[in-house]
Amino acid sequence: MEYLSAKEVAEKWNISRRRVQILCEEGRIPGTFKLSDVWVIPKDAEKPADRRKTRKKPANREGDKLVSED
Repeated sequence: MEYLSAKEVAEKWNISRRRVQILCEEGRIPGTFKLSDVWVIPKDAEKPADRRKTRKKPANREGDKLVSED
């Protein structure tokens, strides 16, 4: 099996090296292990889904209007 470093995976997935390291620490990338102080990641590993929540804009309500109806 071929492996990549966190830096190589970061470039491949277009995210920061630190973000890849965090994903490895959290166990979100299967097959990773730490060799000395370097994360080793399988070449065929897939980028985990982003679990951040998105905020929805509040619906425009009558009380939110800034323009007066004179």
